[in-house]
Amino acid sequence: MGPRARPALLLLMFLRTAVPQGRQLRSHSLHYLFMGASEPDFGPSLFEALGYVDDQLFVYYDHESRRAEPRAPWVWNRTSSQLWLQLSQSLKGWDHMFTVDFWTIMDNDNHSKESHTLQVILGCEMQEDNSTRGFWKYGYDGQDHLEFCPETLNWRAAEPRAQATKLEWEVHKIRAKQNRVYLERDCLEQLRQLLELGRGVLDQQVPPLVKVTHHVTSAAATLRCRALNFYPQNITMKWLRDRQPLDAKEVEPEDVLPNGDGTYQGWVALAVPPGEEHRYTCQVEHPGLDQPLIATWEPLPSDTLVIGVISGIAVCVIILFIGALFRILRKRQASREAMGDYVLAECD
Repeated sequence: MGPRARPALLLLMFLRTAVPQGRQLRSHSLHYLFMGASEPDFGPSLFEALGYVDDQLFVYYDHESRRAEPRAPWVWNRTSSQLWLQLSQSLKGWDHMFTVDFWTIMDNDNHSKESHTLQVILGCEMQEDNSTRGFWKYGYDGQDHLEFCPETLNWRAAEPRAQATKLEWEVHKIRAKQNRVYLERDCLEQLRQLLELGRGVLDQQVPPLVKVTHHVTSAAATLRCRALNFYPQNITMKWLRDRQPLDAKEVEPEDVLPNGDGTYQGWVALAVPPGEEHRYTCQVEHPGLDQPLIATWEPLPSDTLVIGVISGIAVCVIILFIGALFRILRKRQASREAMGDYVLAECD
């Protein structure tokens, strides 16, 4: 997996959230993922930025080229030069901010002479009911590190070693106010512009095809509920026993991955006692569905039925063979009768 694919997969995993009961609200979001690495004694040496509208990659930027590159057809054909210039300038500014923040975090942890990674995810989201939210999070060496709280202009430390950076950043209230302005105004304005550009592409809703499969091992039976070829990504899949929701501890976590053609697939598995498969149903909720979809495992025909079908086919073949043989014998008999009493003459 290349360096660009890893951040994309990380973003998809990060954005997976639980959706409330009932018909899902269609949300739209703008997210940026920044990722960098450091080298011993040299500091940050890599910066990559990926921008997503909803869950579609639309822009890529790296420190080496210092250029924003469009990554979706609707962006290539419709984005105005002014919007693209603003986007490029924002990414260059974040490039510089990322480097400064990376140095700050490493210095506070006395890590400047070691190799480390930093990830930042920031953006905003709009629901159909016009509610909005913003988020700005830092991950350090693969662990949650710091999260910005727009309401209080403070930072929440996710681990003890983040405390020093938290205190340092909270002294600078101007930066905190700029962060809040971006999340609550600028990000939402840019999201609306991009949604207008992507109209007809980003607002499509493709419902999932759902199938339940059955897998048997020596120890137990497993039911796997699969949802295929759906868009957008947000989907809820859960198992019911006797039409009642199961405890989350009994079910494997839901997994959703991209297909590569713009749609997604997801599945959720459940171990069940052999012989009780009929008690379990899979409920799927998605913006493309008018109501939750219920799917069950349909067992294959029993061995007895299969043998009966095969036997029936064999009997039919035998009957056809006998019929063909009977017709051949009838034709031979008719030929003999047509010859009459003609006998070859004997030689003298």
